[in-house]
Amino acid sequence: MPCACSNGNTTLVYACSGAANTGYLADQVARALAKEGTGKMTCLAALGANVSGYIESARGADRNVVIDGCAVGCGKRIFEALTIPFERHVMTEYNVEKGKTAITGDIIMDVTSKVKESICNGK
Repeated sequence: MPCACSNGNTTLVYACSGAANTGYLADQVARALAKEGTGKMTCLAALGANVSGYIESARGADRNVVIDGCAVGCGKRIFEALTIPFERHVMTEYNVEKGKTAITGDIIMDVTSKVKESICNGK
């Protein structure tokens, strides 16, 4: 079920999708949020590659939600370089240890729920 806060606003969701377990979790959380209607998942790599259509979409969105896997913050860095406003969620801040925590369905569901709650409550 979509956030009650969406009110027809455009919320775009970007996942770091890096090589580590935390990147995998970021990707899975973004896909779950999109499936639930919390936002529309789009391509972070296209922003990093400076693809104009994706940049225009990000600039035109009501909200850009970046889901980074870890503190390296690749998604954050891309948005900062483009000077596009965003909110951010970092998978290692949800008791997931980079390179160590096995990513299970339960972890994906739990983190998705917490991220969705934060998005819908505007935090």
